[in-house]
Amino acid sequence: MVEIGKIVLDSGWLAARSTEVQLTGTQLTTTHPPTGPTSPWMEAVVPGTVLATLVKNKAAADPFYGLENEMIIDIADSGRDYYTFWFFTKFQCKLSGTQHLDLNFRAINYSAEVYLNGHQKVLPKGMFRRHSLAVTDILNPDGENLLAVLVHPPDHPGTIPPEGGQGGDHEIGKDVATQYVEGWDWIAPVRDRNTGIWDEVSISVTGPVKIIDPHLVSSFFDHYTRVYLHATTELENRSAWVADCSLNIQVTTELEGSVCLMEHLQTQHVSIPPGARIQYTFPQIFFYKPNLWWPNGMGKQSLYNVSITVDVKGYGESDRWGHLFGFRKIESLIDSATGGRLFKVNGQPIFIRGGNWILSDCLLRLSKERYKTDIKFHADMNLNMIRCWGGGLAERPEFYHYCDVYGLLVWQEFWITGDVDGRGIPVSNPNGPLDHDLFMLCARDTVKLLRNHPSLALWVGGNEQVPPDDINTALKNDLKLHPFFENHSANATSVEEMSMAFKDPSQYLDGTRVYIQGSLWDGFANGEGDFTDGPYEIQNPEDFFKDDYYEYGFNPEVGSVGMPVAATIRATMPPEGWQIPLFKKLPNGYTEEVPNPVWEYHKYIPYSKPGKVHDQIELYGIPKDLDEFCLKAQLVNYIQYRALLEGWSSRMWSKYTGVLIWKTQNPWSGLRGQFYDYLLDQTAGFYGCRCAAEPIHVQLNLATYFIEVVNTKSEELSNVAIEASVWDLEGACPYYKVFDKLSLPPKKVVSISEMKYPKSKSSKPVYFLLLKLYHVSDYSIISRNFYWLHLSGGDYKLLEPYRNKRIPLKITSKTFIKGFSYEIEMNVKNKSKKPDPKILTYKNNFVGGDDDNDFDMTSLEPIHHETEEKEKAGLFQRLCRQFSRETDSLRVAEINGSDVGVAFFLNFSVHASKRDHKEGEDTRILPVHYSDNYFSLVPGEEMTIKISFQVPRGVTPRVTLKGWNYHQGGHTVL
Repeated sequence: MVEIGKIVLDSGWLAARSTEVQLTGTQLTTTHPPTGPTSPWMEAVVPGTVLATLVKNKAAADPFYGLENEMIIDIADSGRDYYTFWFFTKFQCKLSGTQHLDLNFRAINYSAEVYLNGHQKVLPKGMFRRHSLAVTDILNPDGENLLAVLVHPPDHPGTIPPEGGQGGDHEIGKDVATQYVEGWDWIAPVRDRNTGIWDEVSISVTGPVKIIDPHLVSSFFDHYTRVYLHATTELENRSAWVADCSLNIQVTTELEGSVCLMEHLQTQHVSIPPGARIQYTFPQIFFYKPNLWWPNGMGKQSLYNVSITVDVKGYGESDRWGHLFGFRKIESLIDSATGGRLFKVNGQPIFIRGGNWILSDCLLRLSKERYKTDIKFHADMNLNMIRCWGGGLAERPEFYHYCDVYGLLVWQEFWITGDVDGRGIPVSNPNGPLDHDLFMLCARDTVKLLRNHPSLALWVGGNEQVPPDDINTALKNDLKLHPFFENHSANATSVEEMSMAFKDPSQYLDGTRVYIQGSLWDGFANGEGDFTDGPYEIQNPEDFFKDDYYEYGFNPEVGSVGMPVAATIRATMPPEGWQIPLFKKLPNGYTEEVPNPVWEYHKYIPYSKPGKVHDQIELYGIPKDLDEFCLKAQLVNYIQYRALLEGWSSRMWSKYTGVLIWKTQNPWSGLRGQFYDYLLDQTAGFYGCRCAAEPIHVQLNLATYFIEVVNTKSEELSNVAIEASVWDLEGACPYYKVFDKLSLPPKKVVSISEMKYPKSKSSKPVYFLLLKLYHVSDYSIISRNFYWLHLSGGDYKLLEPYRNKRIPLKITSKTFIKGFSYEIEMNVKNKSKKPDPKILTYKNNFVGGDDDNDFDMTSLEPIHHETEEKEKAGLFQRLCRQFSRETDSLRVAEINGSDVGVAFFLNFSVHASKRDHKEGEDTRILPVHYSDNYFSLVPGEEMTIKISFQVPRGVTPRVTLKGWNYHQGGHTVL
């Protein structure tokens, strides 16, 4: 008997263009199966797209590199048959007489015919729907099964106009599919329109009774001390007799290590008629003060393992289902003070600082490993919300799993955009997709797929557009809130009272999250659908703090620059793409950047806005080459995004309820709107964002020059102080002041004092400002913020000769290794001067947060397959216990120098040690998680940076340090 459960079919696939295969699906899965990757067959990428398979086999150019996307034939020119592909694999499965097998496709694009052992089944149209095929009766008796899938592209792939545009000619909007594939202002067209088996394929073995789409909901009473778990599931009896079932629901939580604590176990008896499909609701399960799930920065992401099993009398276990579940209540309303949409989690207002997300990879090579990195990066930046934009995907369960683990609230949009669905140029598809019933089928199925994730915060009908009236009405009805979850209806005092008044909340399709009809409506932007989001270009940093910068309470999209590091440019472009922009002086005194054609193709956003914003790179002096350009771009990236978030945070609750940055990353090698590039290397904007979005943060208001503290937490902070020190380019400290005896109320912004230094007669034209918020009792740092500033009307050109200063550093490292996972502590000390005796915070001993994500235990060996991702980093001592090997004692590296001053803009990178290293070769090991990077140290100051990464087999890593004063090739420090 085969074990009950799921087997994922993610290897051993072959693919071939349909026009090159002269066999039928029946022949392929009976008498003439392909024997291997011999023409026309090739190794396939599943999950992935046809184009992903072609690129893997070098049968198509690399669309990420240079202008090579122009070498790939577009489906508009080739016709749909060119991208219609066969996919083939084999699997072993030999059932016992009473078992059943389903063949599952979690998503395909756009339709397909499936052949299994010579038998045909059809997968109907729609990119966002699951398909489950009962195939028990067509399995081969010997257990070897042959599977072939003929996948067809979207029906309306469209044509790309010469000028490009948002969504090409908009024809893709006639289908229920992702819309970005015809190109946007941040991506080139995807030539196959994402045709393929783009999500998980699996087989699942059950007994006579199958569990289908359980729904878990929690309700809360008495200030979250009495909590109930509600659960409803569908059950299907596939047998020809009445199934007498024992239905079990079990709730466990994992303690330290691999120890599980059983919280609840409940067994119910139910009889199911032959061939029937029923809905069963469990009696609610009571919890007293369970650990709650909180968004990133507000508390721990406590998760419980809920499992449901069904045992059939005379058979035994028939099916099982499991899901990590977080107890949390999400509320959403329009804030009366600001007009912006306000989110509450577990009764606490959450100031939203998040980002817009398209998808991880435009060839849909989606993996748990990449999703984990993507989402952890967002948590590392201290963000608390991700918006899944309507022109992209309904994101996958693995994406949501890591949002659950790392505490990212998710705004999930359906597949409508203003550009493609009625508001674009030219106007097309005003009635949305052609098949409205198909849209709703996909929407309902998506809700069932994702609704049990605590991170999922709201559903939105579309991007900058509402769905057609009938779809919008259907979504409003299907996603209406259960009365208990309406803001004005939380007056039931007991679960019994709620049960008497209303049906069980787990019987709703969702019922726990608000549905908003569009991204510019009902508390977002001006709330009325006008194009009042943005802007999407470089800004003067001080403008973000001004009263007239943005008028409305919640901005769902505001974007800016995103130049990556030079190594990424060299890795993704040929030498002609290494030419930096021409800095063209205009008569009005502004500078226009003229980029090379490769940068233009990759959607480069300039660092100037003639007539409004002087070139922010030029403030440091016109760069001479690519390395200098990218380094100065990182300085601007840091300032730009820190100022953006600090400006919004400065008016937390008084003017704003939230902001979402457009956007956090690129699914392609684009040159705009990103905190990390497609290769997973962070820009300095990543760390500017990480700094500004701290839950408790000290900052300088760049418009008023007042020091402020932002406390987004629910607790008052008392007995704290702020240390403000100014450092000049000679290494002197002309200004030092401590603001002590401070108390910071919860969820408030407190203005502390004006920085008078810039107004003094002896102020320098360029200077550094270091702010530290710390506990008076032990000098532990709560928030540290380092600025480089110039006087009003000035620039940073004096920093150019400062590059020649040689500031001595001492780097002490300690390394922990387990398998291919490395965790390194780097203590960096500026040795140019001994610490001033009055400065007692020079060691930068930071306060630990709710969850120290810098050392990520999920990179280590899993302890339990269902809960491995809950093993997040705790105290550093815990990490030491977990790692199997510690390297020999401490290692010390010294960078010599005789100058005194700030060690400016230091950044680590990790590389593969290679003896046969070729010039220009990209040796970076990516991704790497840094507790901080692009940091600066004043004389005598030291700071510990935590670095974690995994290395490929057989590779020895080396760690390199570069900086403004350390730019000659970098220094290997480990």
